[in-house]
Amino acid sequence: MLLTTTNNIEGRTVVEYKALVTGETIIGANIFKDFFAGIRDIVGGRSGSYERVLREAKDAAISEMVSRARNYGADAIIGIDLDYETLGKHNGMMMVTASGTAVKLN
Repeated sequence: MLLTTTNNIEGRTVVEYKALVTGETIIGANIFKDFFAGIRDIVGGRSGSYERVLREAKDAAISEMVSRARNYGADAIIGIDLDYETLGKHNGMMMVTASGTAVKLN
């Protein structure tokens, strides 16, 4: 499955637009507690453990999106967009969404 944030793939032609596909992941409040408890991981203003969890959430959202595209018979997803939103009463959860257009290429 080819994945791109652009609206085309160099050297390939879109022959069919299958569907808008999405994938979502929500990280619960515990990750934020763990983040602050693991503040000692911060080196140079970055937290390796927090970045790792966000990366895993992004990968899960993309994987879900790819699975949905395969169900449509697509062989690529173009125009991919990733969004990160905080949710909950005290912004205690984070949602990662991936969306794009599932297409068939020549």
